[in-house]
Amino acid sequence: MTDASHFHHLATGGIPRQLTEGIRARVFPGVHLMLSVVEIEPGSVSPVHAHPNEQWGVCLEGEWIRIQDGVEHHVKAGDFWQTPPDVSHGGRALPNARALVLDIFSPPREEYKQAGTGYK
Repeated sequence: MTDASHFHHLATGGIPRQLTEGIRARVFPGVHLMLSVVEIEPGSVSPVHAHPNEQWGVCLEGEWIRIQDGVEHHVKAGDFWQTPPDVSHGGRALPNARALVLDIFSPPREEYKQAGTGYK
């Protein structure tokens, strides 16, 4: 494939979404999966939620607390995790640390294919 629209950079582009105060995502939808680059600012909170999509996450930079199925996990750059469909999850940033996370969803989350706000 030589179509330039299939090539991206981690720091730019995508469909912007403000998930909550201090947490922004840039979404890159595909046919069978979706990538979301998530910037987590110090002290921000990702509310616990669930969805029918399988989700994998990779902490690319920094560290934060991942809450999954009621258990808190301190993750740092290099750690990754799987969230099965319909499992409750969220997280919170440490007071003085930001994090950059790559989320992978399958199938793509339809509600994230357009710019917007909030978790669904």
